[in-house]
Amino acid sequence: MSPAPTPTSAPPPVPGAHAARTSPPATVPTTARTTDSLTYAAPTGTSGGPRLAVAPGARIAGPAPAARYGPGPGGGAGLLVPTPLGVLHAAPVVVAPPDDPAEVWLVDTTVVRGQAAREATAVLDAEELARAAEFRQVTDRDGYVCAHVALRRLLGAYLGVPAAEVRTRRDPCPHCGGPHGRPVLPDGRLHFSLSHCADLSLLAFATVPVGVDVEVVPDPRTIAETADVLHPREAAELALRTPADRPLAFTRVWTRKEAYLKGRGIGLAEDPAADYVGSGAVPAALPGGWSLTDVLVPPGHWGAVAVQLPSRSP
Repeated sequence: MSPAPTPTSAPPPVPGAHAARTSPPATVPTTARTTDSLTYAAPTGTSGGPRLAVAPGARIAGPAPAARYGPGPGGGAGLLVPTPLGVLHAAPVVVAPPDDPAEVWLVDTTVVRGQAAREATAVLDAEELARAAEFRQVTDRDGYVCAHVALRRLLGAYLGVPAAEVRTRRDPCPHCGGPHGRPVLPDGRLHFSLSHCADLSLLAFATVPVGVDVEVVPDPRTIAETADVLHPREAAELALRTPADRPLAFTRVWTRKEAYLKGRGIGLAEDPAADYVGSGAVPAALPGGWSLTDVLVPPGHWGAVAVQLPSRSP
């Protein structure tokens, strides 16, 4: 499998991504904490970051930023809640192709690190194993391996084939025509995107072009160094934020841009300042039928997914 990231399978007894949208999460003893008006819960006695304590796939009212920056259409912004992946199955679990614009899955490296390491040589191809070996930092290597094992597991589950048999290729770059565009399946029947940072990964699947991004909320110095890559309207909006609000607002802008550009298969080859995505609770409208949605991730991060919706017949 050349350039593709690789997915994990769904935790039993969830039969598929779509079913996970309506199934409530398992009830376990939790230690809850509230951040930005959203409750996350970590299973009692476990280590690692906070876990989402809301039903996967659900849309919930926007967190504090929505109240802070004003309500969006219909009474507020909506955050897409990803389906957490806690188990990487040895055999593919058949799941239905997404019937919503996009299915988003969340992988926590602290949860699946050991299993992903054990499965890597059997699931990943030679190119992916070589790429993993290039990482000098163990945390970076672990994040890559977990994300790619997860991607292969999920692609295998969607396609009904063993994870190791999944094959992908790169589309030509729409910017320069080079062989480094968006990773795709040869038959194009399912689109996917992967992003990982620190101990989190997001994987998105759709029947239309899709891009996803997750980032750690940076410190103010990082924001000052990268403000010149923002659209002038976005830079002006950030300048009006308080120092406390600015990091989250900047991360909201950046994840939306990355998701959009990845979905188009361009990435940062195109000037990220060219398109306006907005820093508020509701993403801005984009040309070409593209739609942005913010994704609920644990505190200290922000996520976004972009999909190119099919054009409607007149």
